[in-house]
Amino acid sequence: MLTLEALIDESGNIRLVQPVSIPSGRRALLIILDEAIPAVSETALLSESALSEDWQRPEEDEAWSYLQRATS
Repeated sequence: MLTLEALIDESGNIRLVQPVSIPSGRRALLIILDEAIPAVSETALLSESALSEDWQRPEEDEAWSYLQRATS
């Protein structure tokens, strides 16, 4: 069993969020959620805390320090 996210446009067309390769001859079920498409990507929000760990490392500050010097 595989769960995929899809979006439905105003015309009712269904578009998968990510490409997928599925063998032919498979059945699928579609569940329509009551909620609208979020304005901000949930993936971005969910990954923010994990990414912030990398962003807060001293190596990151050093790698981007040239930008701070350029604006000073």
